[in-house]
Amino acid sequence: MTLFRLSCVAAAAALLVACGGSDDSVRGELIDPPAVVTTLTAAQIDATTAASGLQALSGKAKCDVKVVALNYRTPGAKDGEMSNASGVMLVPGGMCSSAAPLVANARGTEVLKTRTLANPQDAETFLLAAMYAAQGYAVVATDYLGYAKSTYAFHPYLHADSQATTIIDSVRAARNAADAVGAKLSGKVMFTGYSQGGHASMAAHRAAERDHAGEFNVVAGAHLAAPYNLSGSLQVTEAIAGYQFFVPMIVTSWQKVYGNIYGSPSEAFKAPYASYIENLLPNPTLTTTTLITSGNLPGGTPNQARDALFQPAFLTGAQQGGNNPLYQAGKKNDLLGWTPKARVLLCGGAGDPTVPPAVHQVVMKADFDKRGVTNVTSVDVDAAIQATYGPDGKAPTDPTSAAFATYYGNYHGRYEPPLCHAQARGLFDTVK
Repeated sequence: MTLFRLSCVAAAAALLVACGGSDDSVRGELIDPPAVVTTLTAAQIDATTAASGLQALSGKAKCDVKVVALNYRTPGAKDGEMSNASGVMLVPGGMCSSAAPLVANARGTEVLKTRTLANPQDAETFLLAAMYAAQGYAVVATDYLGYAKSTYAFHPYLHADSQATTIIDSVRAARNAADAVGAKLSGKVMFTGYSQGGHASMAAHRAAERDHAGEFNVVAGAHLAAPYNLSGSLQVTEAIAGYQFFVPMIVTSWQKVYGNIYGSPSEAFKAPYASYIENLLPNPTLTTTTLITSGNLPGGTPNQARDALFQPAFLTGAQQGGNNPLYQAGKKNDLLGWTPKARVLLCGGAGDPTVPPAVHQVVMKADFDKRGVTNVTSVDVDAAIQATYGPDGKAPTDPTSAAFATYYGNYHGRYEPPLCHAQARGLFDTVK
């Protein structure tokens, strides 16, 4: 019966694509049967968290964790054309037999197109397993459109609406897979994500409450170190760490979605990057390191990378705001102005050089506050990052030092995520 249903869904979705339309009834349907990749035992999880130091935040594992690969139907970014996304479901087992709340997670920015979270060796997958699934939560985490098994032509990076549908459909996919993989779900849903994923998870949380209130019992959202204020970030004159990856992905993604960000790549990008930038990210073989060492993207300081990549007039236009197409695309994808029904946590570190809280988290919290929204909490984990990773318990201050480069080079990608996920679980534990 299950295989027949899958084949019928696949045939129906293929017909819809051929006809140029979409059908919401197949959203979240499984293309392939859910595949159990492995089971991580509680002892294995404890050994790894103890060795890495994560156990101080995650606690000891209460459950074994079944790692399940998913491939499901979800629409694309432009005309509702039906496509697919892959991902992972983490199912608590062993000593954990109670019905589990479902955490829908959205991952941070990735430049490698082939990466999937359905990989128990993936650092983010293990973090989700240790922090949530080993504590009795079921987890579903999408790979997004344009990655891994997705056949979509591009990744609609920081496009709020399509990120939301991809995550919402991952929840549906997890529900469709539950019986086959022995998962018992309580019906409660939490949304979380880090960096790009925090933008995506907030967009999904907003859409779930606004458009699908009868379908999803959303009890909380924890949106972590996220670029909520994209239009505002485009007006900042100093480049962020990782600029050469994040900003080209934004510009080329929104060009593919909206079609009006620039007339030709050379209007936005300098040579030689203009000749290939639209097809560079995400990349089938290159990583953040090899994109630079191969010369496909510039290195140097953030400002140097920016100046090597972009035409100055293109950036100045966005900084001036108004009717500038890039700025207006940022406005469309800002997350300011919505009012959550469930409890919300914002988390970040004040020293984050990639997603500065002063531009995003502080502005987002102020937006909630000025509208009288009282169910939102904002947490700054910078003190813990300094105490744990700073030389002598303080952030280094000499920008020419190796310690400075190490500290700020690891801040957003390594130091901040587990601390913010621990804060997220603290919220989820109160409503699970």
